Amino acid sequence: MKIPATSLGALVVAFVIAGFASCAYATDDAERRAQAEQARFRILGAGLVPATRLRAVDDLVVEDFVLTSAGTEVTGRAAFKAWIEAFQAKAKNVRLQAFETFANADATRVTSRWQATGINNGVLGTEPDGRPILFTGIAIWEIRWTADGPKLAHNWVERSAWELYQQLTAPAAD
Repeated sequence: MKIPATSLGALVVAFVIAGFASCAYATDDAERRAQAEQARFRILGAGLVPATRLRAVDDLVVEDFVLTSAGTEVTGRAAFKAWIEAFQAKAKNVRLQAFETFANADATRVTSRWQATGINNGVLGTEPDGRPILFTGIAIWEIRWTADGPKLAHNWVERSAWELYQQLTAPAAD
């Protein structure tokens, strides 16, 4: 059985774009790592990038941004924004919790293990039944350090889509 492709990967990417705006340009690797890791936590506080904040994507990701999720690549800012909007239509009231986040030595990669919860409005092609959703994942971000500071260049996302699909297609508890 094929699980329908969705924009769950965009969920994680959406956390990133808000945090990089407040990151100053670092002068050494240790400072850059700390800023890259702190950006991840600022992102969690920013929420899931409501539609009114989608214009921030233009300032916070590079023009040739790529999202790689579930064997699919979404390339460019416009496609990324469309994917975020598609996810927001399928999952309501999403909240994320990061369990751990860390950057590599030169702060060009940030990795995070996370959990998302929300309300089903048709995630993974399921009926929009209002059931609670819960899934976990791991994301790796490529950070491109520019004269304007860090920008998101690429995001690789793996998440527990099969488990979420099973949860949403199981008979409802009475």
